[in-house]
Amino acid sequence: MTLRGLITDWGGVLTTPLHDAIEAWIQADDIDVDDYKVVMREWFLNAYAGEGAVSPVHGLEDGTMPAAEFERRLAERLRTRGGAAVTAEGLLTRMFAAFEPVEPMYDLLRKARAAGIRTCLLSNSWGNSYPREQFAELFDGVVISGEVGLRKPDPEIFQHALELLDLPPQECAFIDDIEHNTVAAERLGIVGVHHVDAPTTVTRLEQLFGVSLG
Repeated sequence: MTLRGLITDWGGVLTTPLHDAIEAWIQADDIDVDDYKVVMREWFLNAYAGEGAVSPVHGLEDGTMPAAEFERRLAERLRTRGGAAVTAEGLLTRMFAAFEPVEPMYDLLRKARAAGIRTCLLSNSWGNSYPREQFAELFDGVVISGEVGLRKPDPEIFQHALELLDLPPQECAFIDDIEHNTVAAERLGIVGVHHVDAPTTVTRLEQLFGVSLG
């Protein structure tokens, strides 16, 4: 079946890798990396553990937990390498301050739309500041988790994106840097593309859509 729709994640796909941003924040705020790894391993395992699991990540991403409350809870679990407390206010902003746009991926979206491919942003928000001034140029639809009360990998949020594109799942591809999310999309019949870097993703999408996107 011919693919006509492209759904993409934001952080780690249209931006520099999440790992790089976190490393920059850890250095800038002098965070004890072992403390950070312990809490994130716990919270993320629960965030993707399936029905019944509870994690602050759920609440942050689906909008039921205010960003300030998430920051407070995370700061309580962290210390600097010298053992000092970590400032909660503005913690999420500092965590993602090193995010930079990946221009080849933005070019891909522009070329996709020029080729008649419908595009949609599908992002699990962590209180991020998005480049909304570019959305009209890049996307036919925008789904941000905290604004719709849903989060990836829940099937309902993928269905919402498909409704905005007015396309069936079999006619869409979905890009995400978290493989758990691409697998969830594939269960619905969407073609999953696990993003590792821009050149690999561009090549894969060119193969799928049969158009030049690089």
